[in-house]
Formats: sequence, structure tokens, C-alpha cells
Amino acid sequence: MESLAAKKSGSLLAIDADPNSNLPELLGLKSSKTVVGMIDEISKNMGSIPQGMTKDRYIEMKMQQDGVAEEDRFDLLAMGRPEGPGCYCYVNNLLRGIVAKITKNYDFVVIDNAAGMEHISRRTERVVDKLVLVSDFSVFGVRSASNIYQLAKDLNIKIGGAYLILNKLTGPADSLAGEIRDSGLSLAGTIPYENDLGCLSLANRPIFELKSEQVKSAVDDILKNLMRG
Repeated sequence: MESLAAKKSGSLLAIDADPNSNLPELLGLKSSKTVVGMIDEISKNMGSIPQGMTKDRYIEMKMQQDGVAEEDRFDLLAMGRPEGPGCYCYVNNLLRGIVAKITKNYDFVVIDNAAGMEHISRRTERVVDKLVLVSDFSVFGVRSASNIYQLAKDLNIKIGGAYLILNKLTGPADSLAGEIRDSGLSLAGTIPYENDLGCLSLANRPIFELKSEQVKSAVDDILKNLMRG
């Protein structure tokens, strides 16, 4: 996000589609608006819905008006977490509709999904220019990324390109060459293990404050590879 925003290549929207939302904090933002929060607020005040308008249409309208937090270098839309027990089906369906409409206004849209297959299986995004899967430095991590990619293909999600990033690298990436080749994913790059990242997390500081030139250089290289792909 930082590298893409810094290049000022066009308008940028970040979407935190993880119910366990932490992207705003990682980016140093304090935005409290979420898709779920607005749904809950409207559900508690049904009288606010204009006569003749359905709840879904009103929620969609409010999200387009008030749901996107506008920042200096990019805008942000966060999914959020429902209060108490409940299914995410309705929220995911709503998010899919909102994403389809809002993203038309941006040159770049980066969607941070929850780890795992849920958002793929629910087809929250049906057209993906670049599917980027992040794995730790392990055989099982690469195989998990491969499984997610295969699921996306099985569900006929339109993918322009599929890429793998190896994170927390502590050895030569060549040791996983066979697994990467079998995954069908293109290796966009690697990010070395950096203790400073853990320190930032413990101090509750945004990722923008990372000082490691090695990690910054690795991320810049990955972005260049993705933009070329």
C-alpha cells in the first residue's frame, strides 16, 4: 500500500475485507466506519429508511455516501465484525455489490482478505486483475496458497494473473522452487524476516514507520513485478 500510494500512479482504494479488521491500524488510521457498523446502525433505526426504499438499497446508498474514509494518499473501506453470533453471508453479499460499484471510481483497488478460503468461496470478488497470495517460508504455506488459487479457478473467478509472495524469508527461496512451480503461481518476490516488523506490532505503530531498507527494497521490487505482469 505504501509503495503504491507513494508512486501516485492514480486514485487508490484499500478495502479491508477481513472481519478481524486491522488494516486501518496497520496503515496508521483511526477510522471507525465499517460496513457492519453502518448495517447495525440502520437496523437499529429502521425508521430512518426513506419510504419506498428497501433496506438493502438504503444501506448501499449510505455506504457509497459515508462508508469510504477519505485519506490523503488513498481511501479506505472496512468490512468490520458483526456484534455477537451470526453469519457473514449477508455482509459478504452486500460487500460484493458495493465493491462492484465503488471500485469503478478508482484506478487501483487493493483488497485485503482474511487468511483462508472464505472470501474466495463466497466470490466476494468475481474479477481479479492480480491475485496475490502471501505465504510464509514453508512447504505447507505454499501448498495452502496453491489450494486457494485452485479454488478460485474452480469457481470460475476471472483472474488476470496469479502471484505468490514469500514472507519472513530465513533461507534461500530456491529450496521451495519445486513447490512454487507446482503451485502454478508466479513468484512476485520475497520479503526477508525482519525483527523490526514485530517490534512495530508490539508498539502498535503503523507499517509506514518501518525503517528497514532491505524490506522496503523487497516490497518495491515486488510492486514492480506486479505492475509489469
